[in-house]
Amino acid sequence: MQQIKQHLEGIAHITDKDWEFFISKLTHRLIPKKTVFLGLNEVENHISFIQSGVVRLFIPKDDTEKEITFGFSFKNQFVSAYDSFLTRQPSSYQLQALTETSILSITYDDLQDVYKNTQIGNLIGRLTAERLFLLKSSREQNLLNLTAEERYLKLFKERPELLRIMPLKYISSYIGVTAQALSRIRKRIS
Repeated sequence: MQQIKQHLEGIAHITDKDWEFFISKLTHRLIPKKTVFLGLNEVENHISFIQSGVVRLFIPKDDTEKEITFGFSFKNQFVSAYDSFLTRQPSSYQLQALTETSILSITYDDLQDVYKNTQIGNLIGRLTAERLFLLKSSREQNLLNLTAEERYLKLFKERPELLRIMPLKYISSYIGVTAQALSRIRKRIS
């Protein structure tokens, strides 16, 4: 609980009363490695804070080699199929724990309750949504402005642990190249 409190305190001060109400709504979940915990066409009912682990956001394909990985979430970040969460419509992508992942989750209804009954709820919700938007915007700009090699180097400068835990097919999909092109990039760099 301390991790999420530190994260949220970085956004705004939370009174003890608001904090107690908020944590009463959280549920701890331990997701086994390689488990899809939000499937295609399911409605996302949680926003989760990652205590440990890595989560992949991807569009599944019949041929798993053609899956499109478009996001990763890491320790001390929130993860959700946020568009599905907000609209209450089925998700067009899946969430998968790439490692054993420990998360604290809040349901849609419980979050609405936090918004209504705490002084800080709406501010935290707005600021968290703004941060998610900035991450998405940064990713889109990187795809448009950086070469594949620059995207690869940037990813590993920001997240060097990915080399140990992430299959190359997910990385190549994430940076928008084929596995063969990623292999050539890696040879050029080394």
